[in-house]
Amino acid sequence: METRRILAINPGSTSTKIAVFQGDKSVFLKNIKHSNEELAQFGKISEQFEFRKNIIMKELVDAEIQIDLIEAVVGRGGLVKPIESGIYSVNERLKEDLRIGVLGEHASNLGGLIADNIAQALPRAKAYIADPVVVDEMIDVARISGHPEFQRVSIFHALNQKAIGRAFAQSVDKKYEEINVIVAHLGGGISVGAHCKGRVIDVNNALDGEGPFSPERSGTLPAGALAKLCFSGDYTLEDVKKMIKGEGGLVAHLGTNDAYDVELKAKAGDANAKLIQDAMSYQVGKSIGEMATVLKGKVDGILLTGGIAHNPDLVNYIKEMVSFIAPVVVYPGEDEMKALAMNGYMVLRGEIQPREYC
Repeated sequence: METRRILAINPGSTSTKIAVFQGDKSVFLKNIKHSNEELAQFGKISEQFEFRKNIIMKELVDAEIQIDLIEAVVGRGGLVKPIESGIYSVNERLKEDLRIGVLGEHASNLGGLIADNIAQALPRAKAYIADPVVVDEMIDVARISGHPEFQRVSIFHALNQKAIGRAFAQSVDKKYEEINVIVAHLGGGISVGAHCKGRVIDVNNALDGEGPFSPERSGTLPAGALAKLCFSGDYTLEDVKKMIKGEGGLVAHLGTNDAYDVELKAKAGDANAKLIQDAMSYQVGKSIGEMATVLKGKVDGILLTGGIAHNPDLVNYIKEMVSFIAPVVVYPGEDEMKALAMNGYMVLRGEIQPREYC
């Protein structure tokens, strides 16, 4: 029986998920929610480091977890340089780029930093990140925008999208590298990726400016109106950045980043809440249609995942739009914690060697 333990840490935009695994079994799992009020006290995401780390340690202590048995701490990867998929040791260069956020600010930047800090305090643990959000497998033609000053980039929920793609492949007795799927991760951010034979050849930048709007991101906005707003003199650069990421989407329309609260209001007859929820669903469906063309119509499955995939009304709306393309399979929640842990175990068992970030 496997006795070694893995601590998985997944900081998201509105939550911090932690789990302790022994083998492939979770012995502790906690999803710590963070309200807008809690996070508003921090000017930058990097300033949330102590806040989130202290909450993690308190939860582990309260649950009486024997942290000395932990041999690997695996954090969700952040906005570092575009890299190949896989697991990476947390080294000084990686930590520096996580602090800077070379491709922008996101809560996932804290994953490797917190993992390293905790691992250093344990007698035999090492720190890693796995399949960070900057995994880049896009084909060259997908990188081109309508102006050479703007290049499309790959920033998405790589860890969960890859895990869900593999889970679906296993369910149909095929390898992930043998199938084409479209995966839509529906969470604090929304990403829709075209997976072609094991590679995500196109995906929206789910962080700050592409694709469907989400609980707190504006997604694609009308370019002309955005340019006019930027030069109106009424908004600073920081104001506009917050409109795009953090205070967009459901927050801007309905004053909350809680998609479940919006779901309940829509069910209770709040017409505006239903309209905005339908609009978010509509944009997801439209993005799935776009990715179907990327795969030239050869789609084995459309996979809906993430926390918002628990909402049957939203899921049914999307299904009505896209089920003609391929079967729609729903994986509510996410498999990220197990995916992080299994990457750690592959290293401990010597099945794979961790990569060095440079």
